Amino acid sequence: MREHVAALILLPGIALADPAFRPVSVPDHVYAGGWEHFVGGGVAAFDCNDDLFPELFVAGGSNDATLFLNETETRGGATRFRSATPEALSLTGVIGAYPLDIDGDGRLDLAVLRVGQNLLLKGGAACSFAPFGPELGFRSDDRWTTSFTATWEQGQRLPTLAFGNYVDRTNPEGPFEACDVNHLYRPKNSVYSEPIRLEPGYCALSALFSDWNRQGRADLRLSNDRHYYVRGGEEQLWAMEATPRLYSADEGWRSYSLWGMGIASRDITGDGLPEVYLSSMADQLFQIRDGDGPTWVPAPFDLGTTAQRPHLGDDGRPSTGWHIAFGDVNNDARDDAFIAKGNVEQMPSNAMEDPNSLLIQGEDGVFREISVEAGVASMARSRGAALVDLNLDGKLDLAVVNRRVPLEVYENGAGEAGHWLQVALAQPGPNTHAVGAWIELRAGGRVHSREITVGGGHAGGRAVPEHFGLGAVEKADLRVIWPDGSVSDWVSVDANGIVRVTRLSNGLSIEQL
Repeated sequence: MREHVAALILLPGIALADPAFRPVSVPDHVYAGGWEHFVGGGVAAFDCNDDLFPELFVAGGSNDATLFLNETETRGGATRFRSATPEALSLTGVIGAYPLDIDGDGRLDLAVLRVGQNLLLKGGAACSFAPFGPELGFRSDDRWTTSFTATWEQGQRLPTLAFGNYVDRTNPEGPFEACDVNHLYRPKNSVYSEPIRLEPGYCALSALFSDWNRQGRADLRLSNDRHYYVRGGEEQLWAMEATPRLYSADEGWRSYSLWGMGIASRDITGDGLPEVYLSSMADQLFQIRDGDGPTWVPAPFDLGTTAQRPHLGDDGRPSTGWHIAFGDVNNDARDDAFIAKGNVEQMPSNAMEDPNSLLIQGEDGVFREISVEAGVASMARSRGAALVDLNLDGKLDLAVVNRRVPLEVYENGAGEAGHWLQVALAQPGPNTHAVGAWIELRAGGRVHSREITVGGGHAGGRAVPEHFGLGAVEKADLRVIWPDGSVSDWVSVDANGIVRVTRLSNGLSIEQL
């Protein structure tokens, strides 16, 4: 572990001013509802009308979900949204949503998580959507679904889907110790059949398929809420073998029990393998890789990632973390982290005034809290979020969904920021967005390794070009390890642009967008 921490604090970069976010005026939208919507409230960020500017599809709970059309006029211009929800997306009971291209036609579809039946919606031109037909074979019963992730297993024309379900509402002995089973949909002959039950279930609030060891197979990590499993449960990592199974202590898996809300993964140490950041009540758990197996250990407290209490006001009770995301908010070539926070409802054991956290990574690898200075320390009960470039100026912006308080959107107005690059991958179907690929970007004396995944966060995900801060570097070398293991040659790319890297039979095509 000490070697990993040493690598973490020695990564090169440049010192830049802290980012400064400014609020963006958007139509009112509120995530509301009773106890079934204490959790959830996710947002999906993706481009559905082919202009590159990301739209936002926001869960509403007992209110209708809303699609916010991005009407920003020029790159770097003032960020603008308007409500433009097609009938197929005007749904109640929505917990969250994740964008992905399910049928391999090149357009992003949506997996919609609900209290009730989950939906797979096919994306069409101009942000139109419609339910997939029966030929897909997908069927969902009435559940309380709170997490989702997807991957493409080798040789399959459809993605493997995992839905994490929360409390079994039909259990008369519940809600405590009444966690529902989770469901895994594996396609066979291009059709989904009945889901595989992944049990025991421990009330999964976040799920993520990742090739954690870069062994050529994505395994399934679930972050579970001990508030309802109470005892006997833990975080889970499922080995995606022919018959999925849980990793064991003999293989290096270390058991942790926490109030798991969200998952973020990113290679922070620079060793090419992803670290894991778990949001929770009280301590947010940043885990560093330890060895070659499925083993992570908690980072030292003095790394600054725990964010266990409100950093503003005089409420000393523990924080409640929800959506968690990595991103380089000042483009200094070091990843930072955003954590959406807020009390479940009126839980007296946890802080009621609980501002969101923005943790910026310094030259020494230590994270420090800057959300007040950056202007994003909202006191609302935040839930889902999206840390993405909304106006395509190369700086990460922020959207935050709040419980019973309107959606908040912030534009990153930092005047002093480093260089950057955004990379979108494309390959022939079925897996058109190359989920499971790794982008390696060689710049400034290190290699940034980034896996393309669907899942994680809290109840919402993104399908946008991958953003890399480059600091003072104006050129970088890029290569792609495609989902089938094929490795491209290194190619040189200029900073400060958005590129689409398309897989060809004889190499890569690099297109400036």
